[in-house]
Amino acid sequence: MKKLLSFVKNQRGLTLVELLAVVVILGIIAAIAVPSIGGIINNSKKDAHIANAEQMVNAVRMAQVSDLKDSTKTDYTLDELITEGYIENISSPGNDNEYGLNNSIVTVDRTTPSNLKYTITLIAQGGHRYIDGETIEALRGNEDGSGGNRERDLVDLGG
Repeated sequence: MKKLLSFVKNQRGLTLVELLAVVVILGIIAAIAVPSIGGIINNSKKDAHIANAEQMVNAVRMAQVSDLKDSTKTDYTLDELITEGYIENISSPGNDNEYGLNNSIVTVDRTTPSNLKYTITLIAQGGHRYIDGETIEALRGNEDGSGGNRERDLVDLGG
């Protein structure tokens, strides 16, 4: 019984060095994880802006098919697309700034009728540019037809 009591008495908690080692390891893990999570969030916002741009292009395609009598029109604002019912209002991801209705534009390049090019500009109401005059192919990452890389730099997301 005396041995058991002395064994229980000699049990100690963590030493200061052991506790310090645990804190350092947790700090290293946090230093690695936090920037990675920030990058994932940023890439999600970029992908959401690209998806919104693709929605606008699809709405323009519907507008072109619906209004064949005005086949010379080249610029379509987000406001026109919403007003005519080709698209519902789309929100800018990750912050409170909505896209500007009159300065978010899809421009149709009709120089090659068999291969129309769509250029998108997405601007927040406050003037922040998310996508600035890029083709839908460039946004998808396959402007050269290769189809691969979706990693790209949008204009600074700002929030």
